[in-house]
Amino acid sequence: MAREDSPRDSYHLVGISFFILGLGTLLPWNFFITAIPYFQGRLAGANSTAEALRTNHTGPTDSYNFNNWVTLLSQLPLLLFTLLNSFLYQCIPEAVRILGSLLAILLLFVLTAALVKVDLSPGLFFSITMASVWFINSFCAVLQGSLFGQLGTMPSTYSTLFLSGQGLAGIFAALAMLMSMATEVSAIGGVDAQTSALGYFITPCVGILLSIVCYLSLPHLEFARYYLTKKLSQAPAQELETKAELLQADEKNGIPISPQKAGPALDLDLEKEPELELELEEPQKLGKPSVFVVFLKIWLTALCLVLVFTVTLSVFPAITAMVTSSTSPGKWSQFFNPICCFLLFNVMDWLGRSLTSYFLWPDEDSRLLPLLVCLRFLFVPLFMLCHVPTRARLPTIFWQDAYFITFMLLFAVSNGYLVSLTMCLAPRQVLPHEREVAGALMTFFLALGLSCGASLSFLFKALL
Repeated sequence: MAREDSPRDSYHLVGISFFILGLGTLLPWNFFITAIPYFQGRLAGANSTAEALRTNHTGPTDSYNFNNWVTLLSQLPLLLFTLLNSFLYQCIPEAVRILGSLLAILLLFVLTAALVKVDLSPGLFFSITMASVWFINSFCAVLQGSLFGQLGTMPSTYSTLFLSGQGLAGIFAALAMLMSMATEVSAIGGVDAQTSALGYFITPCVGILLSIVCYLSLPHLEFARYYLTKKLSQAPAQELETKAELLQADEKNGIPISPQKAGPALDLDLEKEPELELELEEPQKLGKPSVFVVFLKIWLTALCLVLVFTVTLSVFPAITAMVTSSTSPGKWSQFFNPICCFLLFNVMDWLGRSLTSYFLWPDEDSRLLPLLVCLRFLFVPLFMLCHVPTRARLPTIFWQDAYFITFMLLFAVSNGYLVSLTMCLAPRQVLPHEREVAGALMTFFLALGLSCGASLSFLFKALL
């Protein structure tokens, strides 16, 4: 929500721009993991790209552990640049970080698309692809951190739009893969496999180009200029929609509950902003918050966040992408994994994240949260016992497709809900002036969980 004396967001152009920028930050990761059948086909030693695409939708081999490596090399840069953010932000101007990252991602995706038409040995193709994955995700980490810094000066509605764009990136990638496959297998007007794959990888290039246009347009929009030219120290007054609820009482932090603060955040209006600003300033007089003190307050919530992502990345997509349909070969078996693994996961994950807009359960004082998080470890053996043709040790117990679909539905909803819940609860466990530190800590633990899960995926894959 904007102040009454601020310009209006004409035609919601600024909101649309941040939505597209959010989409652009996670398009690369989602387009790489959704195209796992294509990459595995190329690495299986097929004579051509076309042959690889035609024969490897239902059960490609993974001799290079591509699933595992693409997950690990996508998440390690996020952890690395989370630690390097403060140094980078001081040394490199914001515009250079954002625009430079977008251009680098675009060029690397153009390279990935061009490789569709080039027949390379599996080893060389694997090396080039892994290098692209590392550098693309490194630039994505810088881009995401820089855009979050910009959003700190905007009303919280625009942070929500940015996150919504990120949430829909996976759905967009899965739909693009389905359309690519549909054009390939269509009996009437179908296209060859190479053209289908080329069209798939050109799609994120168009998305990144659109993101560049949106970013370059922001300085020309009066509404964006009004907020982005403000100093970061003025940002708290712009984020009342988010902070109003967080300012509600927390006796263990020494903030007494008052009847005025007991009401919902939506009851607050702009005329009360000066009072809220004073409340924000008072705790800041306590001095610079201690990272260790803040960690002691949120350690359990942070641990829950780490465990949620550890479970998720340990099996998705490394194990889940190997599950195939138990039905006879046909169109369903070809479309089974893109639909039931990637599309279903992204849709249900987005739904789970959306649920926290309506309720937050369990609350920060409940011991149910760690229990629910630990119960998610059950998904590891459940997915490992699904129909994975290339296995040497474990038996297949859950043959039917319905088992995998049910597991994936619960897995994705719980991931989205628990991630969003922990990120919402952490700021409520600390004093107002400690929330920035709490947010930085939770970002680090998020990246740590992703990296731990990606590393564990190698072990679980070996146990199959």
